[in-house]
Amino acid sequence: MNNELLNELTFFVLAIFVGIEVISKVPTILHTPLMSGTNAIHGIILVGAIVIAAGANSPVTVAIGLVAVILATTNVVGGFVVTDRMLEMFKGRQQSKTRQSK
Repeated sequence: MNNELLNELTFFVLAIFVGIEVISKVPTILHTPLMSGTNAIHGIILVGAIVIAAGANSPVTVAIGLVAVILATTNVVGGFVVTDRMLEMFKGRQQSKTRQSK
């Protein structure tokens, strides 16, 4: 294992720990708006995964790139699904308010 790979693995593990720590501190009420607000970042991650997968040289890097593209796509689609559910909840509240005022 060379030094560069060890550095990248260290950054990856530290990013996991920092991500878990940050997300665990977010109140439950803010999870849905936070997820819908970060869909653009997830899209950038997907583009990055596609660029990395396109430049893969060996079967191992192709497999890792494919996994990265699949996970990033799942993340983007999940964010849009949650955003759609959140917007549907607000539509239901507005419709019930207009019915009560009539």
